[in-house]
Amino acid sequence: MGFSYKNQILHAESVAITDLMKAYGSPLYVYSRTDIENNWREFDQAFGAHPHLVCYAVKANSNLAVLNVLAKLGSGFDIVSIGELERVLAAGGKAGQCVFSGVAKTVIEIERALEVGVRCFNVESASELSRIEAVARSVGKQAPISIRVNPNVDAKTHPYISTGLKENKFGVDMSDALNLYQQAQNSKYLNVQGLDCHIGSQITEVAPFLDALDKVLLLLEQLKDKGIDITHLDLGGGVGIDYEGEQTIDIKAYVDAIISKVGLTEIILEPGRAIVGNAGIFVTKVEFLKQNSEHSFAIVDGAMNDLLRPSFYNAYHQVLPINEKNTTGVQAQWDLVGPICETGDFLAKNRALPLSEGDYLALMSAGAYGFTMSSNYNTRPRVAEVMVANATHQLVRKRETVAELFTHEHVWHTPTKETI
Repeated sequence: MGFSYKNQILHAESVAITDLMKAYGSPLYVYSRTDIENNWREFDQAFGAHPHLVCYAVKANSNLAVLNVLAKLGSGFDIVSIGELERVLAAGGKAGQCVFSGVAKTVIEIERALEVGVRCFNVESASELSRIEAVARSVGKQAPISIRVNPNVDAKTHPYISTGLKENKFGVDMSDALNLYQQAQNSKYLNVQGLDCHIGSQITEVAPFLDALDKVLLLLEQLKDKGIDITHLDLGGGVGIDYEGEQTIDIKAYVDAIISKVGLTEIILEPGRAIVGNAGIFVTKVEFLKQNSEHSFAIVDGAMNDLLRPSFYNAYHQVLPINEKNTTGVQAQWDLVGPICETGDFLAKNRALPLSEGDYLALMSAGAYGFTMSSNYNTRPRVAEVMVANATHQLVRKRETVAELFTHEHVWHTPTKETI
């Protein structure tokens, strides 16, 4: 575990969080390098000798230090924008181990991906397939493609992160996929490589994954009958983590179940949250305590612009005091609320804690979809990020300054007669 109490103080690996707050200030994201490495290896080693590629989903946490740690392990990457592609390359990742997902790839993005040689485009629509073919023709290259199918499987997760139902914007209907594959097979500018499927995120049961796989395998047999050779199956990501005592998936058992169904076909997985979620925390400081006849509010310096998940998904994060034993704090059921002028600005609700003004609190399991979803709402600078490895810690993203927030903005200048 990257985060634990030692001498009643919460530590990141061997470093006291109190020391990190002195060095870097509050609020702060803290990542455990050891946890990131161990989580990725759990997926990779589960496959044994079976052909596979673990492609980390960059959208979960795109910090260059995180990507560099994974690149050094030999990770592939699941990207959804040219920005994520450039981040991977800057961090030392290999374009040939990137799968390019996303529903709205632009011409510029496709051109750049072809230029650097991405492993595969995961195609999400007939229009996108035509665009990729046209771009490939214009640059005189052949585009490697996989078609993402929508198996209409209920992942039993939050509706905002469910992607495998017909009501979702992702993928193509199973009934349409065969014609698209035949179209791609007939084009000299498209190279059919894979079959792709991703049904959602924060999934804590194996059954939905296997239900989707069964449908994918039926399509795979149809493709074989048509003489269309599929060299890999991309089964997406979505493996959930423990936020609130959830029963999570045994990775080895999950991978074994996949291998038992697919024979020798190469498998690509795209875990994101499962790699970094529990490897990061968000630390915030209690500025004020405010109680009325109905509620107890702990007003903290962190806000929904820093950690959006609670406001956006009504997501739960365990809250731990940095000092495990606060004997003088006010015991109550606290709502942790931030400085932003929105009633929806909260990080946690109804938490039994003894609190004092000036306390530091850690929101656990904040390594995924934390900083990547942050914003500058209310003209708030984005917070710093720190990575810890054993007893060493490094700043991996400096805290923004207020002045930096409007360096690209300009006030309106009324034209003078000389400039008209």
